[in-house]
Amino acid sequence: MTGRLRRLLDHDLGRLEQNYDSRDTMLYALGVGAGAQDLPLVWEQGLQALPTMATVLCSPARWFYDPSGLLDGAKVVHGSERLEVLAPLPAAAHVVAHPRITAVLDKGEGRGALIVFEREIAEVATGRPLARVTTRAFFRGDGGIGSTGAAPPLPPAIPDRTPDRVLTVPTSVRAAAIYRLSGDDNPLHIAPDFAARAGFPAPILHGLSTYGHIARAVLAAHPGAALRRMDCRFSAPVFPGEGLTLTLWDVPGGLRFRVAVGDRRVIDNGEMSLD
Repeated sequence: MTGRLRRLLDHDLGRLEQNYDSRDTMLYALGVGAGAQDLPLVWEQGLQALPTMATVLCSPARWFYDPSGLLDGAKVVHGSERLEVLAPLPAAAHVVAHPRITAVLDKGEGRGALIVFEREIAEVATGRPLARVTTRAFFRGDGGIGSTGAAPPLPPAIPDRTPDRVLTVPTSVRAAAIYRLSGDDNPLHIAPDFAARAGFPAPILHGLSTYGHIARAVLAAHPGAALRRMDCRFSAPVFPGEGLTLTLWDVPGGLRFRVAVGDRRVIDNGEMSLD
């Protein structure tokens, strides 16, 4: 094990606590495309939290961009996200998590490294676990760091058959500007000059905003269903205002899905478990 890898594994990402209220819950819903048609998500009376809001709670996202000199945060790409729902997410709560690095997979010098972060989010008052979030991030500038452990497997391949249905999910040109207020203020999603330096013609939508758009659309199409697990791989950027084509395959216990913008596949290997 290299000394650099040991320092990374020994680095304490800290105990992260967060208080959120109904306004935060509604703001998150707006950032993933909710509107008056989704009244339970945007009105205080009977307010419900989207389960995917767990992905922004107690998040170490800022650490990715300023990781104490241990990694090149300027070259990080969000590879995939897995959410396991352990209990219904309250519309307001005081929560805590202690993120940790669970695996490092070195692709080799000059080829980057895949680093897996995991955190379990729990209520402070009761200790009740609410969600487990696993983030796989590709640090393009950190090949040669060394490997340890094994990454959680990606979901099974998409079925080799005709999809069962296709949904069109719009995004707003304001989606990134709203979503960033839920905690991910990476300038890649708001500042044109920063996006240009990263190689994009304009600021891109947060991958987790796209993730939330998809979960909201699927749950709206399955009234009464509860999301238990969601996992997918981010394969290409989405720009605010682009329409998402969500292709769905029914499988026992849930769905497989892909997402495209025109001919560009932006999410692959998608999996949802529903009750």
